Amino acid sequence: MLLLLVGIARAAIPNARLRGMPSLHKLPVPERYFTSSNDATLPNISTVYHFDQLIDHNNPGLGTFKQRYWMDWEFYESGGPIILMTPGEVNGDDYAGYTTNDTINGLIAQQQNGAAVLIEHRFFGFSNPYDNLTSQSLALLTVQQAIDDLVYFATTADLPMPGGDAVKPSQAPWILVGGSYSGALASYTMVNKPGIFWAGYISSGTVQTITDYYDYFTPIREYMPQNCSSDVQKVIAYLDGMYAANDIAGIKTLQEAFGLGSLEHVDDFASALQDNFWDWQGLSPDSGPNTMFYQFCDALEVKDGINAGPDGWGLDNAVNSWGKFWNTTYYEYSTIVPRDCLETYNPTDIYWTNITVDNAFRSWSWMVCNQIGFYQVGPPEGQPAIVSRILQPIYDERQCVYMFPEVFAYPPQPATAETNAMYAGWNVDVPRLFFANGLRDPWRGGTVSADGLNKPNTTRMPIYMSDGFHTSDMVADNGIVDPTIRVVQEAALRYMKEWLAEWTPGHS
Repeated sequence: MLLLLVGIARAAIPNARLRGMPSLHKLPVPERYFTSSNDATLPNISTVYHFDQLIDHNNPGLGTFKQRYWMDWEFYESGGPIILMTPGEVNGDDYAGYTTNDTINGLIAQQQNGAAVLIEHRFFGFSNPYDNLTSQSLALLTVQQAIDDLVYFATTADLPMPGGDAVKPSQAPWILVGGSYSGALASYTMVNKPGIFWAGYISSGTVQTITDYYDYFTPIREYMPQNCSSDVQKVIAYLDGMYAANDIAGIKTLQEAFGLGSLEHVDDFASALQDNFWDWQGLSPDSGPNTMFYQFCDALEVKDGINAGPDGWGLDNAVNSWGKFWNTTYYEYSTIVPRDCLETYNPTDIYWTNITVDNAFRSWSWMVCNQIGFYQVGPPEGQPAIVSRILQPIYDERQCVYMFPEVFAYPPQPATAETNAMYAGWNVDVPRLFFANGLRDPWRGGTVSADGLNKPNTTRMPIYMSDGFHTSDMVADNGIVDPTIRVVQEAALRYMKEWLAEWTPGHS
């Protein structure tokens, strides 16, 4: 089975911070059937199942809601493991491919004769306890409730496959898989509820929640073309210098070069300039020069067919070229309307007030504002900057008030310290938990492979690093393109084989 990796779709989203969500790449599957070894026709891989999940694990009397999930038991044989994953903060419809052997989930299932399950996260997609996303409803969207969902599913669900009523964690080994936020959630689950999942695989898992997450841009700055980085830094330093000098006229002239002269607030303009860097997160090992991020850098650094040297062409060319790129290419690509979609100071805008379900940005904002943080801001003074230091956490915290005025009278500081204390963060120490990270991943600073952390790689809890991007190691074909990813995938399969050989019934 060969699937193409589908990049993150772009849309007109006024809050630029949310375009840097720690999300998996989409990986849908076509409408098709598989045939098992006994010639029984398997259900369509896109078939949606529903599980009666508890609305509130602290108050079971509230009843249940329908939580959606998908399955592939193409390789399943009695006694094999169940590989469980949630795609995290997204609608699950475009992620059913993570049950197939186009991914590490399915490769484990194929090697170990297991079945793969993908379950939609509560309050995302159409797995909602209520028919709205009001603050009152979202009170039940917490990390702990999401952990308890995974545990309750594993210990209660009768899976719709032969023998699926006899695969509880005491009867069959369960493996918890996750990438990005869902990887962090997998780590949190194995810390908080030991003994349910026998083993785990975590790709780019942002286990350490950080409020002031300027390190998002560090791997981008380090691995993007040097000439492009040099010129971007010049533009950002120019903007920040004018801001410090209160040069309102100069800032307005710079905004007009990008077609953004109508923006009233300079922090909205600084946020808009981040947009080109969200495209980095969607790159994969086989991303070619025609991807939008590299088109952006080529627009700045290729002049009359000549590439700039490592120092770039300089400030004037960078401003003119970057602005021209926005006006001729980027607006059409991102569908941004400057006034309507980049202005964040109107609390009556429908973006803040839309409470309909399947609104991932609202649900994720709730988690960010309360527990997760990860505001992607400018770096401290003295560090190279490809994004403006005008952007600080207060820019995003203010938006929490706009979106949830019933809860926040003042800009809230997310409880990241409490989240890390509750679920171990960087201090995670769980047996049979495999971590995979990528050098080029902008979320690496929140993973166990963060710079300076130096967490040991042990046989108890292996930590492997590839040269990949965000969750690159989860896609099987990336191991063909990049040998460093293949090493990670092969190591994971080796460990899973060893760990599953140690499992015995009744372990939990």
